[in-house]
Amino acid sequence: MILITQLLYLDDSYQKEFKATITNVDNKFITLDKTLFYPNSGGQPTDIGTISKDDNDNNDNIEFKVVFAKKQGADVVLELETEDHNLKEGDSIKGIIDWNIRHKYMRYHTASHVISYVVYKETGALITGNQLGLEKSRVDFNLENFDREKIKEYEQKANNILKQNLEVSCEGMPREEAFKIPSVLKLKNVLPPSIDIIRIVKIGDLDAQACGGTHVKNTQEIGQIEIIKAENKGKDNRRIVFKLK
Repeated sequence: MILITQLLYLDDSYQKEFKATITNVDNKFITLDKTLFYPNSGGQPTDIGTISKDDNDNNDNIEFKVVFAKKQGADVVLELETEDHNLKEGDSIKGIIDWNIRHKYMRYHTASHVISYVVYKETGALITGNQLGLEKSRVDFNLENFDREKIKEYEQKANNILKQNLEVSCEGMPREEAFKIPSVLKLKNVLPPSIDIIRIVKIGDLDAQACGGTHVKNTQEIGQIEIIKAENKGKDNRRIVFKLK
């Protein structure tokens, strides 16, 4: 039987709790029929949190820590902190994500889109890599030359966008329709032909990018961007490291 985990976070990044059914147990690795836990991918780290049996008749249910989530085919597999648990296939569970960590990644992820929009508009550079963090994040671009004098200019332009309190929205779009949007593919060498529906993240009327991550609803939630480092990472590869304040 082919299992497919329903990805609840794609529809609502702000949902903190959910109920689901366990479809597979392999020691400390658990697969559910649906999940809010974002799997480590695309430069966005895994969600963490807890799961417990959803049993209204038992008030002594133990919460088990979820320490990692990963993609495995069409499923998301959760790694528990321990193999010593009472969970089994068919159990109904309640899951709770660590909201403080999730929201920080949401802020950083949307901020990275704003930075990539500014750099793309100014230079035409595509993204070659990115990594979100809780204290700082980075975005890499396929730039041959890095004008360091313009870094502060990029920072100012990004923060001017954040001050506009722009709405951030997500929608699925047929591949051919999505590819008609000039800005939609800022990531270099991505989106295999097998993907028919492209998830588009829009920031007001300014930017639209293909993305499967979690984002804030409005740029006012992000705060301000401070670019703390600009690095040369090799031929045609330049890195911007930033933090939020």
